[in-house]
Amino acid sequence: MAVQVDNLLLSDIGRSISLDTATRLRNAAMSKLIRQVSIETPAPKLKDCVLNLVVPVPDTPAQGARILVVYAGACYRKNQSTSISSISSQLSDTGDITTSLHLLAKQMQSGSFTSISEEGPDSTPPQHHQTSVAIQHNPQAHQGVRDGALFPGFEVAGVIESLGSELKPDCGFKVGQRVILYPYEGVPHGYSELMVVPDLKYLIPIPDELPLAVAATLPTGALLAQSAIIAAHKIVDELLKSRPGEKVKILIVGTGGLALWAVRIAAQHFYTPATKDKIQITVASLRDEGFLVAKKCERVNIVQWNEDLYEKQLIERTHDACDGLVDIVIDFGTTSRSLHRSMQCLTKGGHIFISDEVAEKLLPKFSKRAEERGQTIEAAPTGTIEQLHQLVKLVSSNEIEPPPHSVFPSDQAADVVRKLASSEIPGRAILKFHDIE
Repeated sequence: MAVQVDNLLLSDIGRSISLDTATRLRNAAMSKLIRQVSIETPAPKLKDCVLNLVVPVPDTPAQGARILVVYAGACYRKNQSTSISSISSQLSDTGDITTSLHLLAKQMQSGSFTSISEEGPDSTPPQHHQTSVAIQHNPQAHQGVRDGALFPGFEVAGVIESLGSELKPDCGFKVGQRVILYPYEGVPHGYSELMVVPDLKYLIPIPDELPLAVAATLPTGALLAQSAIIAAHKIVDELLKSRPGEKVKILIVGTGGLALWAVRIAAQHFYTPATKDKIQITVASLRDEGFLVAKKCERVNIVQWNEDLYEKQLIERTHDACDGLVDIVIDFGTTSRSLHRSMQCLTKGGHIFISDEVAEKLLPKFSKRAEERGQTIEAAPTGTIEQLHQLVKLVSSNEIEPPPHSVFPSDQAADVVRKLASSEIPGRAILKFHDIE
């Protein structure tokens, strides 16, 4: 199916996109190929983490939609691909996307390559709309570097380019509508210029007052932070009932996108007229620049976790900032060292929430120690579609102020990842694919 570029550009969006973008999409429609940016687990060889690929234009599902991706949050995939195709590795650098498209189109027509799923040649063949072209790369390169502003997930904001043939006019969505995508199970890998959604229930409308670049930060980072706060709220309610007159103390660890969202959501969630004097929130900042950003949050204590100091000094510093031990820790800078430190700052019977990414590795290592200390460590839930709808309302109404973000052209993804890994970008990094605003 050809991309519906002409109708999209002339009438449905109501905003203009650049001539270069229109030309590239028309070329994509002719060759049935589009570009994709895929970020894999960051590693010391950062150039191996970002793959610029060319992939087939996906057909619009009969009951779903096809999305023109405008912005995407810089998130990475937890599992790297070890698939190999006979496509030349020169296509991993698509600076001249048109040349790459035509080169790959010729190879497709001649049958000189086989498309292999992201899971490898022995796995179940992918659905047509999820087919991708894998580039050979070194699987050993994907271990190591982490940054709190770059986390595993999938964040997309864009406009509906086409709707499925079996959908009725009253389906609740229309072509050109601004949306974000809930990161459902089986979401395609990488950010393609055009991507499909099998069911409209995974799309969340974006009101006009919410910029798409900000909306792109919500589906993974903000949603995970919100989900952790909601899980913590249940514990807070129990403590307020069992300990009337005592403050409930919360420690949020990290200064990347997850932690910055958690601070803002926690403040909105807990600093209500009924509980504002009963909750104390403290941020343990992992880096100097994060310290400066977190400091802008009102009514939040700050303690700097300078890794150059001895553990005893950091723990004592945290005890002083929190006026003793805390009841809940939300640790989004989780390493073995930070988790061990968090446990030293947590009271007996306290709870620690960590990201699902590290839970599988760290829970077996720390579960016995937590049991001995009477503490609970658990993975923060991913978050639901309903919670994402609510988050959109809170951010668009300015009840929650989003963390700072910076927008970069999608073809600079490799440089963006390098800067994130070196903590050179405060807050979130957003990749821009098309100019419609």
